[in-house]
Amino acid sequence: MTSTLIARIRPDISGGQAQLLIDHLEQVGQAAADMAAPFASAQWARLAGRWHDLGKYRPGFQRYIREISDAHCESSTTPRDKTHSAAGALWALNYFSHQHTGRVFAYLIASHHAGLYDWDDLAARMAGDDARRELAEALEKAPPALFSLDGFKPDLKMVPGGSAGFHLWLRLLFSTLVDADFLDTEAFMNTEVANRRAAFPTLLALSTRFDAHMDQLAAGASDTPINRARSEVLAQCREASTLAPGIFSLTVPTGGGKTLSSLAFAFDHAKVHGKRRIIYAIPYTSIIEQTADVFGRIFSADSFIEHHSNAESEPGHEDHQTRLACENWDAPLIVTTNVQLFESLFAAKTSRCRKLHSLVNSIIVLDEAQLLPAQFLQPIVDVLKLLTMHYGVTVVLCTATQPALGSRNSFDATRGFAGFDHVTEIIADPAALYARLKRAQVTLPADLNTPRDWDSIAGEIAGHDSVLAIVSTKKSAYELWSRLPAGAVHLSSLMCGQHRSNVIKTLRQQLASKRDGGSDMPLRVVSTQLIEAGVDIDFPVVYRALAGLDSIAQAAGRCNREGRQAMGQVHVFVPPIQPPPGLLRKGTDCSKLVWHGHAGDPLDLTLFQPYFHQLYGSCDLDEKGIKADLSTQGHGDHALALKLRTVSKKFKLIDDEDTASIIVLYRGDTGDQQAIDGLLGMLRNEGPQRWLMRKLQRYTVTLYQRDVMRMLADGDVAELFPGIFVQVSDVLYHPILGVNVDGLPGDPAQLIF
Repeated sequence: MTSTLIARIRPDISGGQAQLLIDHLEQVGQAAADMAAPFASAQWARLAGRWHDLGKYRPGFQRYIREISDAHCESSTTPRDKTHSAAGALWALNYFSHQHTGRVFAYLIASHHAGLYDWDDLAARMAGDDARRELAEALEKAPPALFSLDGFKPDLKMVPGGSAGFHLWLRLLFSTLVDADFLDTEAFMNTEVANRRAAFPTLLALSTRFDAHMDQLAAGASDTPINRARSEVLAQCREASTLAPGIFSLTVPTGGGKTLSSLAFAFDHAKVHGKRRIIYAIPYTSIIEQTADVFGRIFSADSFIEHHSNAESEPGHEDHQTRLACENWDAPLIVTTNVQLFESLFAAKTSRCRKLHSLVNSIIVLDEAQLLPAQFLQPIVDVLKLLTMHYGVTVVLCTATQPALGSRNSFDATRGFAGFDHVTEIIADPAALYARLKRAQVTLPADLNTPRDWDSIAGEIAGHDSVLAIVSTKKSAYELWSRLPAGAVHLSSLMCGQHRSNVIKTLRQQLASKRDGGSDMPLRVVSTQLIEAGVDIDFPVVYRALAGLDSIAQAAGRCNREGRQAMGQVHVFVPPIQPPPGLLRKGTDCSKLVWHGHAGDPLDLTLFQPYFHQLYGSCDLDEKGIKADLSTQGHGDHALALKLRTVSKKFKLIDDEDTASIIVLYRGDTGDQQAIDGLLGMLRNEGPQRWLMRKLQRYTVTLYQRDVMRMLADGDVAELFPGIFVQVSDVLYHPILGVNVDGLPGDPAQLIF
């Protein structure tokens, strides 16, 4: 009888082709076991795979699966017949009733479609009549051999990291189950898509290409002090790659070649220690494309994947291997964001968790590590420690301003920090390297507490021919820009990604032209801090509104970046608008504290440890209580009672609950670029397809919901589809400033020129 029970039917084949249920269960079990083998959990994964669709043995589900494949069949199934994930979960709870092992399988099996549950919700579901009925009906038809443990003796004492590591181990197991289930289903239902999961080049092959590129760069590089220093950084990275896996820091000043040198370390470290892949994580989508462009010049586009919200796919190519590989990170080199990486490590959704097993035995490079969010710093460090200690992961903290991530105690427990016990610095003498690569002199105001007015600041900036001014808020950017002479450039997040990219590209061209004597037009730029982290741009003079020490250092990295002059000039000023309450203001206050009584270089390397100690000491580093929600402490009904779904809702690096995005009508500097019009035409005609929405990401601006609702009421935007807002007013988007949220003073036409 079991030979006729099926998992699914592929209707596009003549007469329909059925996949036997027993085949699906065994194949998923084996695939999950193979994925879990690198972290010594193959037997757990195999059993979860064999039991995950136990509920499909029910007569009601068998009837349902046949009816949905026959368009001429009148349905006789009930909603209850369509469910199938409770049976295996309840079976495991009953089978292992004398121990807590059953709870592991219950989490995995009951969640394999809906996403990970909070235990209390899952327990209530398992206690319900529907779950008991589903299991009873399934047991009548399921083959006895399915329930054999094949000698497996589950022991929760073997969980890597003990009770503190249970949540990560559980997610990794869940990852193997859902990925194996997806892949087996895809292989049967859509062989064309499955075949597009072609093999990527090996990590060794990519390493060979990388080495050839670096040799070519070295051969063409001029003999300058900066290039000599970059070569030494590269050499030290290659030398350190032979060290034992663990946590490394790469402390190199901005412009010192961190990106390529950290990648060299990763490739060499992978060869020495047999690592499976490299994951390069970047804090902002606004700079990830720059790094991806660097990688794209070294490797072919289908050799690595970009996984972030701005990654585009083309019509008809949505299932290309690089797009498919984003689902489970089945590639040797991944460029992604901190949001994608860390939110996945605390996620509940199957789509987010699916990739997690690919982290095992990998190298994670965290670019701009000082930007790890303070309010989530404790859970982030906790999970990185688990990955390095128990899952063969090497982490590289790559930054010009190394944060203070060692442990420390505090009278206030919320201000204490269980940090990294041991971090290996790759650079032999960071202080000496900083001295060699110093290219800008930072000047502080005489009084750090007395603000200046915008007019005097603008007048001073206007006296420079080529200058970048960086402020901390969008309002400050507008106030300063509006007081500068005509032709000044503006950058802020009120501009869509395509607009910002175009402006930065033009700025680089204008700077090159000025350096080559091809232009004598003044170039004055006002930007929010979006230009600080990772944007390769080089001004002789930079002004920076008083901010955190790390922000000041990042701003200095945009000054005399290539050392074309003896010493660039960075001027810190106190703006008339304070940073809003929160981390920005705390950073500003901590800068004042570490500068108090300090007569030397304001960016002296010795100041950063006390600065970050002050900053982190002023914050609750587990603001959302993630650690408590993931605690396994308790007995009886409270044992292993995690709040997995609650944590996934809490752990949001970008808090978007009070925000909404609008698609804007940005048509380029001259107003005649029609790309957005074509995309919106397709959106109206074809609806919100994934590839199309990814392209439209380049034309979106995120605002407070209250502002979007006001614009909707005023007729400036329209809700084209539920939750998809599109600009309809011609004056809503300013060609220089971006979205006109509060109304621009004066005649907007006069502001264009």
